[in-house]
Amino acid sequence: MSGILEGKRVLITGVLMESSIAFHTAKVAQEQGAEIILTAFPRPTLTERIARKLPRPAKVIELDVTNDEHLARVEELVRAELGGLDGVVHSIGFAPQDALGGNFLHTPFESVATAMHVSAFSLKSLTTACLPLMQNGGSVVGLTFDAQFAWPQYDWMGPAKAALEATSRYLARDLGKQNVRCNLISAGPLGSMAAKSIPGFSDLAKVWDERSPLEWDMADPEPAGRGVVALLSDFFPKTTGEIVHVDGGVHIMGA
Repeated sequence: MSGILEGKRVLITGVLMESSIAFHTAKVAQEQGAEIILTAFPRPTLTERIARKLPRPAKVIELDVTNDEHLARVEELVRAELGGLDGVVHSIGFAPQDALGGNFLHTPFESVATAMHVSAFSLKSLTTACLPLMQNGGSVVGLTFDAQFAWPQYDWMGPAKAALEATSRYLARDLGKQNVRCNLISAGPLGSMAAKSIPGFSDLAKVWDERSPLEWDMADPEPAGRGVVALLSDFFPKTTGEIVHVDGGVHIMGA
């Protein structure tokens, strides 16, 4: 039986560790029939090493989403490898240390600007760089962490994720006429590299221990990866600008 991504070609960013959502997205995508290409920065060799653990080989290209020269060459590199794209996964986020961990009131604008550029504006940059490859339409899926609330220790990544969510809606508005959908997965906390960079992350994670209707396993990124793959598939042909929660249900809890 063929998978739900049979014949699809997907570019996936953010495969840095085996524990990342991006890695499990790549794994499930391959299991569901997709051809994939990975991007990496600043160490492509790290992603190449992790990629060897996928079901099938995957090419890795270097891509700094804040570098216009890197973005300009994406089309050529991907076209040479896959011919075109049907899906793009944005799994990119970064904030300097002084923008996290309880320093919200004292973070300089330069650090906030970096967080916004890498974590939010890059969704637009990556999508428009890949747009010429999606001649028959496609699906863009990003990853957020519910920006409705002010989370412990998360600080300026919260506004950055709020900007990401708004950016996704505007992309959905402007790209619908090209049959390109743009949606987000809002995942619960996981023990990824991104999480480990947040001082006091355990305080945030405790919220899930206390409030999640479904048992939440911080060591299991596969449910979020499956959510991404579902949105990449043709099973959501008329869904765009949406945020799908894969968080055990914490987002519904009032107290």
